[in-house]
Amino acid sequence: MNHSAFFQIALYMGVLVLLAVPLGLYITKVMSGEKNALSWLLQPLEKLCYKIFGIDAQQEMAWKPYAIALIAFNVLGVFVLYGLQRLQFVLPLNPQALPGIAADSSLNTAVSFVANTNWQSYVPETTMSYLTQMLGLSVQNFLSAATGLAVTIALIRGFARHTMQSIGNFWVDLTRGTLYILLPLAFILATGLMSQGVIQNFDAYKTADLLEKLDYTVPKVDATGAPVLDAAGKAVPEAQSTTTQTLPMGPVASQEAIKMLGTNGGGFFNANSAHPFENPTPLSNFLEMLAIFLIPAALCITFGKMVGDQRQGWAIFAVMTILFVSLAGVAITAEQQGNPMFSKSGVDQSASDSALQSQAGGNMEGKEARFGIAASGLFATITTAASCGAVNSMHDSYTPLGGMVPMILMQLGEVVFGGVGAGMYGMLIFAILAVFIAGLMIGRTPEYLGKKIEAYEMKMIAVSILIGPVLVLAGTAVSVLVADGKAGIANPGAHGFSEILYAFVSAANNNGSAFAGLSANTPFYNVMLAIAMWFGRFCIIVPILAIAGSLAAKKRLAATAGTLPTHGPLFVSLLLGTVVIVGALTYIPALALGPIVEHLIMIAQ
Repeated sequence: MNHSAFFQIALYMGVLVLLAVPLGLYITKVMSGEKNALSWLLQPLEKLCYKIFGIDAQQEMAWKPYAIALIAFNVLGVFVLYGLQRLQFVLPLNPQALPGIAADSSLNTAVSFVANTNWQSYVPETTMSYLTQMLGLSVQNFLSAATGLAVTIALIRGFARHTMQSIGNFWVDLTRGTLYILLPLAFILATGLMSQGVIQNFDAYKTADLLEKLDYTVPKVDATGAPVLDAAGKAVPEAQSTTTQTLPMGPVASQEAIKMLGTNGGGFFNANSAHPFENPTPLSNFLEMLAIFLIPAALCITFGKMVGDQRQGWAIFAVMTILFVSLAGVAITAEQQGNPMFSKSGVDQSASDSALQSQAGGNMEGKEARFGIAASGLFATITTAASCGAVNSMHDSYTPLGGMVPMILMQLGEVVFGGVGAGMYGMLIFAILAVFIAGLMIGRTPEYLGKKIEAYEMKMIAVSILIGPVLVLAGTAVSVLVADGKAGIANPGAHGFSEILYAFVSAANNNGSAFAGLSANTPFYNVMLAIAMWFGRFCIIVPILAIAGSLAAKKRLAATAGTLPTHGPLFVSLLLGTVVIVGALTYIPALALGPIVEHLIMIAQ
């Protein structure tokens, strides 16, 4: 990495810490029901919501009713969003008269946004009406993030409480998370983004005349949307030309803000945060990166405050930071070094020297010139460390090692800061596993924060850790075996395998970014990825809530001389090792078939 990259990472982490500490303390007050800075304004609205929906804010739930309420609410969200997409052609706020969306695509999108994945197999500006974008996608951006936040708070209560059967009230947690945390932050960020040029309107699309005719090629597709391949397995190009350009309009800033803050990632435009209407300046780019990690980082402070030991939160923050900075360095370095094949062009020496010199600037393919390699690589690392999935560059165009870093970050289970709530409860699962391993090594019943970790908790942890790899590896295996799965591959060989692997890693870990060479808007991939997204989200949440209920019912034990301190360097190292060994090594064979072998092929040419 060069000095610019070091500076950007240092600046980013410095500002993140400065904002995360006060926000974490604020979240603690909000989710504990204490008076906070916005109580005077929002408490009457909160009470009105409870009155309208018949919620008793004083009535808490055991873990099973909490889980049932959560699942039922999200199932309802799938039906509502599915219906909006299917019926958008007869609904208002559709100035482009866009038709209803196909059943398989509607199902995929509904599950995707409800599960906080925001995988988009469609082109948003030519598919979704303004009403669907706002009432469907943006609303789910808030609610899915609030759901993840509620689960984390419930788990933290499990550690903080003792001999209690309840872990909170899902409806209260959902309301407070949306009303006091997500809405105010989204309003502030949307205002900041509009000041940088992000658009916010309800205008019809504009048409601009080009100064000269533009000729270009696109991959030819068949009736199902799959690319047409030639005898060598390569995509067949199709020549097209145009003399005009359509400029999409819409309420972008409002969706962009919660897209980042809620670690959702679904873009208003197909180019996502590489589009100048979504992310026009280096400052807007920095704000969007900051928004992705803001709440996940603040939850480390909230965790320490709620369990009564701030050092515990900082230990978790330290593990997340070490993993993030290390992998960001790998990604940026790989992109700055570029592809050595550019210096082996097989032409005369002067041309080769020229090629080598041009590549010395690094791999700029698929990246915006206004951001450059460092900011693009940093964005890619942040968005896949968190379960965001927004992109300001094309991950498919990264070098094999540069593209492998986002994959690994997702394969860790989105625990490196992670999504809103999801990162914290995922890392706490690894923390429990770490103390269990330590207990086995010294022959002592493992404890974490004064709670004994027993067989029931370990069974639930095994389920939550294994469900992701099962969905990813099984889904990838099926896709490379059946004709419908292979039909979507635009790039043969190791990179084509990487595209499929990336898709299922992204879906099962609720990220939503993609190696875009895969044509995924087909019935096969829409259904397969919807399954991965739904079970990858809720088959982890339910065991987490079961653990929260079990821990809340236990007595809190006093620390003794034999208790493993879980706030110092030893525990940080143990937790780091657990995350890397359990979270990453599971996927080594699959990575060897994709980015690793692709890298070896590249350097051997």
